[in-house]
Amino acid sequence: MMAAKLDYHWHLRKVMADRGMFSTTDLLPQLKERGITLSSSQVYRLVVERPERLSLKILMALLDILDCTMDDLIEPISAASSAPKPKKVAAGGTSVSEGLGELRPRRARISGVDR
Repeated sequence: MMAAKLDYHWHLRKVMADRGMFSTTDLLPQLKERGITLSSSQVYRLVVERPERLSLKILMALLDILDCTMDDLIEPISAASSAPKPKKVAAGGTSVSEGLGELRPRRARISGVDR
């Protein structure tokens, strides 16, 4: 039995908008109050992009600032399976993997050329 591959959606931008915070720089002073110093570009990436690594101190500060739970910020989802996609079927109804059979072009033979 294979373990399900998990992924997540990061909803920081949405939670901030729900709280009336529409600028990423709104987080800077509030993070600083909690002892976390980030540059404006780091805060921008934290809000706009999905973080791959996140300090627990930063996560706890975000939960405190936004007065939300982890479930509000992080939504677990199952990752797209890596199962092989079914083969496409050509217009004639045959599978592409079967080859083109007689439809392959023949090699051109050029004769009668004087050099």
